[in-house]
Amino acid sequence: MKYPYLVLVLAGFLWALNACHSPPGEREPALYTGDWETETEGEDERAEEEIQEDSPEFLPPDPDAPVSSFGEVWTYLVKERETALRPGLPLSDIGYFSADVDSYGKLRGIPSRKNAPPFPARFHLVVTCGGYALTHFVLKEGSKERRELVADLTAAARDFVGLQIDFEDVPNRDGDAFRSFLAELRDGLGEKMLTVAFKARVRTLENDPYDYKKVKPLVDRILIMAYDEHWGTSAPGPVASLEWCRRVAEYALSVIGPEKLIMGLPFYGRAWGHINPSRALVYSGVEDLINEYQVEAIGRERGIPTFQYEVPVRVKVYYDDEHSLSGRMEMYRSLGVRSVGFWRLGQETPAVWNRLRLEPAQASGFLK
Repeated sequence: MKYPYLVLVLAGFLWALNACHSPPGEREPALYTGDWETETEGEDERAEEEIQEDSPEFLPPDPDAPVSSFGEVWTYLVKERETALRPGLPLSDIGYFSADVDSYGKLRGIPSRKNAPPFPARFHLVVTCGGYALTHFVLKEGSKERRELVADLTAAARDFVGLQIDFEDVPNRDGDAFRSFLAELRDGLGEKMLTVAFKARVRTLENDPYDYKKVKPLVDRILIMAYDEHWGTSAPGPVASLEWCRRVAEYALSVIGPEKLIMGLPFYGRAWGHINPSRALVYSGVEDLINEYQVEAIGRERGIPTFQYEVPVRVKVYYDDEHSLSGRMEMYRSLGVRSVGFWRLGQETPAVWNRLRLEPAQASGFLK
């Protein structure tokens, strides 16, 4: 390989770029059933890196491409990335991402609606809570922290049409506490919308805190994050294959029904290198590297020995373009899905908007 060091740097960049929505552990996020005691706090993460900072203008429409119509089209808008929201996008709802819960159970980082450009869509405040231990702490029934958090959430939602709870680290044993927490929010929000973002499922799981059937009566919408079929440390594969997404959608429709279901689609890809050179080393391991790669130049930085070596990396990438996104949207539409949502605005190929249409509210049957 002519430029092995460049390939290594590129592989590391792609690896970091695509750390979206999925944990670095060895579990499958879509079907995980473990409990919080065995997990590392804050494993799951959102994709904060930019694939493209500011989307270019719409591309000319492809006359042969199918156009998918939905009654609701949702997307996430990340604070400090508001320039991604441009006039003319076929969007009904925007999840403003995000406020979060700090180590003391207090709400922080509430995005200001004033920072987003005027846009004819419903804006929902999205709130996250990272880590199994922290989520267990704030969900404890009867606690001062929970009462104050519910009050803070209902107050923060006043500037928005609704509130979305995106707690991705709810311990299995806290399912009842999570649902009673949602019930309290439902009472406190009055006529405002309450939605949740849930991990994908293809079947009913025992003691699942994200039990679709049990949560459905408590909320107005359930957004199913049908992505991260493969994740950062899994074997390489699609973020959301059509076959897997069909199974997720069929199960969600059977339990939730089309009225409250939003099927989530990814605007990102992932890259895997066939090796990962990052690791801790004992002294014998350092000697092995020096011998294997015939390192001759060993320097010192402030007294600490250091050297460099080059190794070629083969990188495999899976991503979505307008064709794969269109195929997934058409598959959802054919199954009876009435609402879709995207993670996240600004990461997409602009051509996808030529293949999507928002139905009028009266035609779609969605009035709230």
